[in-house]
Amino acid sequence: MARCTVERLMGLLGIQGAVRGKVKRTTIKDSKAARAKDLVRRDFTPTAPDRLWVDDFTYVSTWSGWVYVAFVIDAYSRRILGWSASASMNTVLVLNAVNQAIWSRERAGAEISGVIHHHDAGAQYASLAFT
Repeated sequence: MARCTVERLMGLLGIQGAVRGKVKRTTIKDSKAARAKDLVRRDFTPTAPDRLWVDDFTYVSTWSGWVYVAFVIDAYSRRILGWSASASMNTVLVLNAVNQAIWSRERAGAEISGVIHHHDAGAQYASLAFT
């Protein structure tokens, strides 16, 4: 059933759907940290695999609280190369995903010495352990 049909029928019955809660902010920029150069210049169209990896994470609500999942994706193939899940949003979460991506591509015999790793300016990526 189409959304507009559901909306019309609910309006006729005088009922409303549940409203989602407040959006959780996951990217908190560290204004004091030095930001890495933007080597990509917003051009996310590499010409071959293992030229550009994009890193980000998301959050999932579970019965026992939030779970954060970090991903490293090859921008050419759109394949997930590494991932990590944790109950806390910290540098270890993203480092584990990056290390898994490196391990999986080296295991496959790929040359990754020239890969560009792009991420947002969140505090997890600005920590000393990540640099």
